[in-house]
Amino acid sequence: MLVIFAALFAAIVYRWVSLERLQRMAPPEISTTPTPEPTPTRPPVITGKLDTGKLFNGITLHSTVETVPGADATTERNQPDSYTLDLRLQARVPSPNKTIEELAKVSPQLPTLLPGLASMISSDPVSPLYAQLYDAKIRMLRENLVRLDLLLSRHNFFDCQTVLQLQHPQSHRKALVLQADMDVDADGSDGDRMPVGTGAPANFKPFTSYRWPKKTSGPNPYLAGTEDTLKRAEDEYALATTTPVRKRDLRNKIAELRAEVGTLKKYSFLIGATDPFIVVPGAFTHANEPVKLGDYALVVFGDSIYPAIVGDVGPNDKVGEASLRIAKQINALSTPYNRPVSDLKVTYIIFPGTADKPADSPDLDKLQARCEALVKEIGGATVPLHHWEKIIPSPTPSPTPSPSSSPNATASPAPSASGTPSAFPSPTFAFPISSPAATAPANSTHASTSSPAATRSPIKKRKP
Repeated sequence: MLVIFAALFAAIVYRWVSLERLQRMAPPEISTTPTPEPTPTRPPVITGKLDTGKLFNGITLHSTVETVPGADATTERNQPDSYTLDLRLQARVPSPNKTIEELAKVSPQLPTLLPGLASMISSDPVSPLYAQLYDAKIRMLRENLVRLDLLLSRHNFFDCQTVLQLQHPQSHRKALVLQADMDVDADGSDGDRMPVGTGAPANFKPFTSYRWPKKTSGPNPYLAGTEDTLKRAEDEYALATTTPVRKRDLRNKIAELRAEVGTLKKYSFLIGATDPFIVVPGAFTHANEPVKLGDYALVVFGDSIYPAIVGDVGPNDKVGEASLRIAKQINALSTPYNRPVSDLKVTYIIFPGTADKPADSPDLDKLQARCEALVKEIGGATVPLHHWEKIIPSPTPSPTPSPSSSPNATASPAPSASGTPSAFPSPTFAFPISSPAATAPANSTHASTSSPAATRSPIKKRKP
């Protein structure tokens, strides 16, 4: 019995020692839910549907896929040049019109309307501004080639037919002639003349480059909204939860809004919906013989000549833009989003060095007389210049308290922002403007053939 007991004890000890050795040598126990091995982060992918027709706006797209034999997939996946997309944009730089015959191809009535233009064209009339304009376009194409959504459309690349510098041989009056299309500028506001806003379409700015000191205490209609936006930005900046990156953006925004508030309090501006003015590229104002804000100008379309002034400055790579007042006169269907003339059939004639100093609120009678005098200096016109009707009152000094009227007084109330439509336009954009183009009979020239249907127009962003 003793021997049997000793044998059993030895077997138990041996079994225990064997199990201990096996546990040390065995791999760790695999859990029922194994943790997956980490994989390399996937590169970001483009999601959503991409409409190449919209992405390449007006650009003819030729696409091909070329393949060459390569190494194994693992090797090629790690080679940057194994999977490439080469972007090559070809753009033909147009040649400018130089002769009166070439000008007449796109504006047939021009030689008849202004017969003196032919004698003003020299042997080399093309202004250096034309080359500068297309140099700016090409520079923008190169800068934005990796941002296909920012590339100039075909319409905006070919938006200028010519830029000519002319001088009359007898009067020596100089003129800068442009042929282009016409986009719409709806910017501007003036609390002195119009205490209500005309709306705020996309990219709207309540100011124009042409400005003058305010004459009354009436606040700008967009001042309160700008101050509210400024306060919200300042409140967000003061929050402890605002991130440093957001604060950096807010600092820039606050500085910009403070400058806008100060400008709106100090100045009055042209109003796109009521004032006839045109827009020029910024480079035109820095030339050897620069165009200045306030210079008198003419807009020629069809068989009509419209007096105007240079009222706003746009980007260096785009040309052909006029105020909503002019656009609606040419085509009553024009809006901030619909251009009145999409083809290159508008002639802009600017008279450099004619701006009045100091700048002041528009005087349509003075505009008419000054432009008529300038037209005579370039040989005269065969048709009368268009006469702009006054649709808003001239600014007057801040009113002073007047004696109370008797209960039986019957005097007419003064016009106010909430008065009748004839006193001030309604606070909606592109308000009705009484103009021949809007109410002309069926046999009217502009109501028939000289005014094409308004065309959808991307607003040209301008520098403030």
